[in-house]
Amino acid sequence: MYLPRSRACDAIASIVRPGTLLGVLHWRAMSQDSSESSLFSDLSFDDTDLPADLRQAVAELGFTRLTQVQAAVLPLALSGRDVVAQAQTGSGKTAAYLLTVFARMLGDDRRSELTDPRALIVAPTRELAVQIASDADKLGHVAGFRVHVVFGGIDYKKQRDRFAEGVDLLIGTPGRLIDYHRQGAYSLRDTEMVVVDECDRLFDMGFADDLRWLLHRLPPPDRRQSLMFTATLSRRVMRLGWREMTDPAEIVINPEQLTPETVHQELYHVAAHEKLSLLLGLLEREGGQRIMIFLNTKHAARRLVEDLRRHGYVARALTGDVMQTKRLRVLDDFRDGTLPILVATDVASRGLHIEGVTHVINFDLPQDPEDYVHRIGRTARVGAEGKALTLACDDYVYSLDAVHSYIGYEIPVVFAPDELFAEVIPYRPKPRARSGSGGRRSGGGRRGERRESTGKTDRPPAAEGEAPTKKRRRRRRKKKPPVTGGDQGQ
Repeated sequence: MYLPRSRACDAIASIVRPGTLLGVLHWRAMSQDSSESSLFSDLSFDDTDLPADLRQAVAELGFTRLTQVQAAVLPLALSGRDVVAQAQTGSGKTAAYLLTVFARMLGDDRRSELTDPRALIVAPTRELAVQIASDADKLGHVAGFRVHVVFGGIDYKKQRDRFAEGVDLLIGTPGRLIDYHRQGAYSLRDTEMVVVDECDRLFDMGFADDLRWLLHRLPPPDRRQSLMFTATLSRRVMRLGWREMTDPAEIVINPEQLTPETVHQELYHVAAHEKLSLLLGLLEREGGQRIMIFLNTKHAARRLVEDLRRHGYVARALTGDVMQTKRLRVLDDFRDGTLPILVATDVASRGLHIEGVTHVINFDLPQDPEDYVHRIGRTARVGAEGKALTLACDDYVYSLDAVHSYIGYEIPVVFAPDELFAEVIPYRPKPRARSGSGGRRSGGGRRGERRESTGKTDRPPAAEGEAPTKKRRRRRRKKKPPVTGGDQGQ
């Protein structure tokens, strides 16, 4: 096993005592600069004594200093300790566990078959799995690691055939991981490490049983290393840690601060029928280059995309029912700047690291307070500046108190003047094309007119004092029974 000897390792080891049931480390800022104190530490990557290949990959990406979560996790994880870590979104959790995985692969000999992964990373969503795989390629390409990502909604056979080429690191969503395991495409009996990212989200999405199924196919907890990372640490996560991990160290980074300091937040109270007008005014005033707008339902997201296009904005939707290939195209266009506005449900609120998101707009106030933290975490990542605007209408304002209670403070309220409300172009449905002479309704006019004309009669009205005459009903003539052969003979 890879055992680094470094200043960071000695510092953490002196705080977390081995042999305890759960070492709890509340890691706080060591820098005096308030804009960076909640994110970066005073340690550099050289202090962790990472292998040269990994230090080269980190240098190529332009990183020099460790973030707070990396400085707290890496020394413990690199020494082989199981870790459960909570930190803000965009704080470098992904790099912390990927560097641990690759350092262990470089330090230990392979003991599994080529088709079986040495390390497994479980993610709740397809978008997060793709993002982790992208980061893994950037960090592990110098060492030639084979990274394979599996998820639903894309070529099933192609993903399955990739196992024959060999796998070092397997990343995937629970459903597709279980499918391929049951088919015998790979085995987890000799896997050395397992990482569960966004563990609380896996529970929220109903993957608790699937996660346990995968963990029980791995070697026992004392024969593997287990890491769990999440932005919100719950009792359910810790219960799983106690059962499926060996003496895990719990690390909580700035527990009193769930949202980044570099996010400027504003709250606008607005009537539901005026939300679109206010949104258009905010878009015109802010003028961001890369904007994410969150809504609670996919139907509302599609409708908002149509409204924005009608007003001249380029926008596309990212919802749960969008095909996976189309999802990837939408995300790629948003990353490279081709798509300036991404309208999404909470499927895109976790784990996606997209640089340069200038604004996050909550068109709908989230019903789950944890989703507010994850939504605004799409901006101001890795110390950058960002802005989060929230519209609280009468449909969703009831969840505002829960959001304030969860984040520990009240979002600053801003009054929207009349001039901030933009003019809304009314929706005009396209007229239906009339069918030709051979159509179903040709020659008959509209349905209501035909119904009215057929209800008229030519009978004169009844005289005054005279009972109206009833319409005589025509009696249907009974059909005569067919004549049998015997009757014809008589």
